[in-house]
Amino acid sequence: MRTRLAIRMHAMLERYFPERRLFLRSDSDTRFIRLKPGTQLFAFVGGSAIVAWTIIATAILLMDSIGSGNFREQARRDQQTYELRLNALSDERDARTDEALAAQARFNVALDQISEMQSQLLESETRRRELETGIEVIQSTLRRTMQERDIARSEARELDQAQTEIASSSNGATPQSNEMLDVISTALADTAAERDQVIRDAQSALSLAEEMKLELALMEEKNDQIFRQLEDAMTISVEPLEKMFTSAGLSTKSLMDEVKRGYSGQGGPMMPLSFSTKSGDLTAETLRANRLLDQLDQLNMYRIAAETAPFANPLQSSFRYTSGFGMRWGRMHKGTDFAAPYGTPIHVTAEGVVVHADWQSGYGRLVKVRHANGIETRYAHLAKIRVKKGQRVSRGDVIGDMGNSGRSTGTHLHYEVRLNGRAVNPMTFIKAGQNVF
Repeated sequence: MRTRLAIRMHAMLERYFPERRLFLRSDSDTRFIRLKPGTQLFAFVGGSAIVAWTIIATAILLMDSIGSGNFREQARRDQQTYELRLNALSDERDARTDEALAAQARFNVALDQISEMQSQLLESETRRRELETGIEVIQSTLRRTMQERDIARSEARELDQAQTEIASSSNGATPQSNEMLDVISTALADTAAERDQVIRDAQSALSLAEEMKLELALMEEKNDQIFRQLEDAMTISVEPLEKMFTSAGLSTKSLMDEVKRGYSGQGGPMMPLSFSTKSGDLTAETLRANRLLDQLDQLNMYRIAAETAPFANPLQSSFRYTSGFGMRWGRMHKGTDFAAPYGTPIHVTAEGVVVHADWQSGYGRLVKVRHANGIETRYAHLAKIRVKKGQRVSRGDVIGDMGNSGRSTGTHLHYEVRLNGRAVNPMTFIKAGQNVF
């Protein structure tokens, strides 16, 4: 059976691969090599396999080369796009920083103007009271003068009548009568002179009273202008602060309550201010001044609250964002990463107390600062720590240098904001404070 199958296969191979002989001739001898059909088939299959493998390998290498070139080109384009985007973000950040600095300067100027206007208002109120007192004194003096004038006129009439009677009886007058007449005439002249002086004094008092009324009217108009300017300044100053707290998701009521609890001592910065009168009802200007001073008190509370919340940026030099808050590689990234040169100063973003200043596992060198209203900020991967535990810091103080400590792949700052122990997006606070700080 096997022989027949072998014969058939041999016959079929003979049709395609007939037996061949390869002659090898030398100078003295001739030899040949017989190539059987099976050998030729094996050589053909082997050669075909080698050629096919060569073609496939060449195609794979060519396609890989083309694909690698496309991938590198795409990676280069992506890198250029990313760099352009980073540059745009950096320019936008610089512009926002300039705007924030300008807004802070305007805010400080507004506070200075408010303080100056408040002083002018207090001086104006004092001057107004002095003028009112002066007018009352002048009016009292004028009333007394008018009474004296009326008395003098009555006395002058009596003297005139007496002089007439004496003149009518002067034909039979005695030396004593003449002497009496001279005395009466002298008294009458003195009374007339006194009357004229009283009239002049009354006219002077009336003129002075008119001048003081005019000055009082001008002062009231000036006070009204100062009030309007102060009220506008209050509106311009308070609205950005309220918007800043609202954008950061903070309750202004709880913030104000916290500030009041922290600054409740008499004579401190939160001591209520008001005008008052010794007796009688408060005037419209006094009520307006009290409302304005209440707004100043509220603005002062907002300012103190803003100092205790992390609205500032931890870096005050050039930097770029490298990673934001949220999911990253399947894990929650609880902060924002800022990249800058090694050793860049790190600034605390709000007033608070340092509660940790040491090494902590993956954070590396870590500084934790506790602020008011249950807020805590963290500054990780530092190269050097420049504060101690328990130290009180104010916004802008340098607390460390940027580094690469802990579980970090490069020089950067990992910045966290935690509200009542829960991590929140730091950019919410930074963006909210861009137009104020």
